[in-house]
Amino acid sequence: MTARPPSLSLQPLHRLAEAREQDAARRLLERQRELAERERRLRELVQYLAEYESAAQVHNAQMLMNRQAFLARLREAVAVQERLVEQARTNCDVERTHWLLQRREVSTLDQLIDRYRRRERDVEAQRAQRQLDEFALQRFVGENTSVSGGRGSE
Repeated sequence: MTARPPSLSLQPLHRLAEAREQDAARRLLERQRELAERERRLRELVQYLAEYESAAQVHNAQMLMNRQAFLARLREAVAVQERLVEQARTNCDVERTHWLLQRREVSTLDQLIDRYRRRERDVEAQRAQRQLDEFALQRFVGENTSVSGGRGSE
């Protein structure tokens, strides 16, 4: 029974690393979508706040108080959304780092498997060359033996 070549022995580990990388890429994509959505919502809030602030001024005291209270709530909503954007950006950075580490692991295993395969091919080529050399030597020795054996009897 021959031992399994190292390049084949690493295949299960390689498949596992690739699955982890794909999972990390999927999570990164989810975080990027979440960040984009939160940034979109922030832009909407900022635009709405700017439009409301530039709207015509009111002359009634009650309406002015209501307007000021609404502007305060809008500013608070903008501040909350800015924190959510920063949180999403941080989550995205964390997932990107995790994905890059997983990608590096796959790349390292790819390189290792390639190195093993080259070594296995070199070993096989050397074995084949030894067999050819041995065959050529046996043929040479066989021809010389029959040639010298034929001369000695003449």
